[in-house]
Amino acid sequence: MDTTTRHDLRVRDYIIGSIKSGAYRANGKLPTERALAEQLGVPRSAVRDALAVLESGGAVTRIIGSGTYVREQEPQPAPAPAEVAPPAASPAEIMEARLLLEPQLAQLAAINADQADFARFDECIRHGDAADGFEEFEHWDAALHQAIATSTHNRLVIELYAMITRARDLTEWGELKRRSLSAERRDHYRREHHEIVAALRARNVARAEKALLGHLERVRNNLLGR
Repeated sequence: MDTTTRHDLRVRDYIIGSIKSGAYRANGKLPTERALAEQLGVPRSAVRDALAVLESGGAVTRIIGSGTYVREQEPQPAPAPAEVAPPAASPAEIMEARLLLEPQLAQLAAINADQADFARFDECIRHGDAADGFEEFEHWDAALHQAIATSTHNRLVIELYAMITRARDLTEWGELKRRSLSAERRDHYRREHHEIVAALRARNVARAEKALLGHLERVRNNLLGR
């Protein structure tokens, strides 16, 4: 794969990932070609080519003189029952699964993350730091953890993490988190997020694993009172 193709794919993966995570919402305007090129460290021509492919695939619409916008997608069919995590998974079981998977996942992310992934981490950190309310902070907290999973570039690992995310959506996780998340704890989580991303950027495998493990242990203790 030549350099031009790699740059094109990097831009497409970043934009599609941002749309799926909700960072770029339906009918919302994307950053300019120049801004995306600078953010992702790629030539502007690669951004232009990637946007052309995304437009032809129906993901975005480009309006001359205005910019590029995310197209509203047709509703997707509900996932098959086999793809949905069991509703019986409790918050304690979810935390056990996260503690088993995510620290190991961080090791792989430290090795495989690329420039687009680092840009996504920074975006999640920036919005998480600026978040005022619970819902906004939770959105960017979840987006960061998803971005770390995605940065492994291992489809099986990404799907395993997606199963955990679906399990969280089917439990009282959100209400438990809301009750347990004080302003002081939110500040702790923000500092830990910064440390995790710093370790990933340094490609320090042991530091990344330790940082993510410590973060999840704090979340578990705050959530479940352990």
